[in-house]
Amino acid sequence: MQDLVLEPQSSSFSLSQMDSKGKVHFNLSPAELVEYALARKEGQLTSTGAFMADTGKFTGRSPKDRYVVMDDLTRDAVWWGEVNIPVTEDHFDRLFSKMTTFLDGKELFVRDAFAGADQDHRLNLRVINTWAWHNLFCANMFLRPSSKELENFVHDFTIICAPEFEADPQTDGVKNPNFAILNLSKRIILIGGTGYAGEMKKGIFSVLNFILPYQKNVLSMHCSANVGSDGDTAIFFGLSGTGKTTLSADPNRHLIGDDEHGWTEDSVFNFEGGCYAKVIDLTREKEPEIFDAIKFGAVVENTRFKPGTREVDYSNHEVTENTRTAYPIHHIANAIEPSIAGVPKNIFFLTADAFGVIPPISRLNKSQAMYHFISGYTAKVAGTEMGVTEPKLTFSACFGAAFLPLHPTKYAELFGEKMEKNEVNVWLINTGWTGGPYGVGSRMKLSYTRAMISAALEGKLDFAPMHSDPTFGFEVPKICPNVPAEVLNPRNTWSNPQAYDKQAKELAQAFIKNFEKYKDFASSDILLGAPKAD
Repeated sequence: MQDLVLEPQSSSFSLSQMDSKGKVHFNLSPAELVEYALARKEGQLTSTGAFMADTGKFTGRSPKDRYVVMDDLTRDAVWWGEVNIPVTEDHFDRLFSKMTTFLDGKELFVRDAFAGADQDHRLNLRVINTWAWHNLFCANMFLRPSSKELENFVHDFTIICAPEFEADPQTDGVKNPNFAILNLSKRIILIGGTGYAGEMKKGIFSVLNFILPYQKNVLSMHCSANVGSDGDTAIFFGLSGTGKTTLSADPNRHLIGDDEHGWTEDSVFNFEGGCYAKVIDLTREKEPEIFDAIKFGAVVENTRFKPGTREVDYSNHEVTENTRTAYPIHHIANAIEPSIAGVPKNIFFLTADAFGVIPPISRLNKSQAMYHFISGYTAKVAGTEMGVTEPKLTFSACFGAAFLPLHPTKYAELFGEKMEKNEVNVWLINTGWTGGPYGVGSRMKLSYTRAMISAALEGKLDFAPMHSDPTFGFEVPKICPNVPAEVLNPRNTWSNPQAYDKQAKELAQAFIKNFEKYKDFASSDILLGAPKAD
């Protein structure tokens, strides 16, 4: 495979290429950006001082409109398909020319920033926005250089985001007017036709997922991370609805970051300078850290006020279920800056198993950890998504398939190497159902889940008696402090154990079927982690 390391160098784009006759604002403060956004009627202030804006037609990412330029660098390296859709160099160049012509004369907001708290592995970014609040979003989500660091700043990557600009599918090589295109050779990301700010953050995450696994053996991860007072780092992987944000936000531990991290030879570091959290049904009682972080400088997206007030009604989902907030990490009282800590001692895979099969806590060996890392399993239940009326199996490779330019086995093999070298415990946590499937059983008590995670973090399960799960092969503790013993074995919680056995086999078969698309690329070590479906 071609060497994928991108050495530091300037992006192939500069503002002078647009010869802009409009106003270009560089590195404005949050207060200045809020003033511009208000003057331009991009949104309103909430009662806590946060800036509230709508993202327009798109209230989430549009994965089928995300493209990667196919060229000599990417042709044999990228995992092409539904996740990474190719676009030609010619189509990119044509669209780039049209887009920069469109921006000529426009008022622009430009921000220089870092991605990566570890100085040896960071990217220097330049973000160009047509919306002031988008630039505020980037000021929150990316790392903020000091004034001295800005003096000689040279950007490695450029993001150009213009929601007002739309592509022509007939001539521009894309399916729809909205698009997000990564050009890894020219170090440019083009985003147009969508106002969803998360496209910028995830675009850079995809870039880091391309270069870091081959740059000094750094594993890029879609996860949250925290660290205890003794320096013990914990990592939490999990898809939406599994409790990743809730369980990693521990008042007794320090937050490293909530979404994107790198694992080096001797550290775990945050890619970002802020948090991008869902706020649907947010309350201070449920999520005090997030609730109190939404103050001046923060952004809230697609929310609505309580009638006659400027108080946000977080229960309102008339625009979308995907209401969000973006705030700098220092808005979280127990966050550490710089956002970097030692290598992990414990890793948690979180799943909301709606079939009541997965034990509430299990310890995985290396093969099982790699297999389940690639699988990225959870289940969606009724009400979580339009059209979902019964439990729906969901697999997302490496708990973030939408952001993986390389084949998932590349990340899994590196994960296994680091797990083995650092003697890391990997735990699978079921935050879903017990006593039967969704509709029959009940959701696992949060207090039990917290107790199990605490026991794992404190080493109380290291020498606990275990039994082997007959279908998946996990080691399952027989006892855990503050958790009833009968809860630990899911089969014992079902009124009909034979019905449990049948459901377990069906879930195992679903895992195996999902893994079919990876098995030709997977090592024998990974394949040893598969469940038994016979």
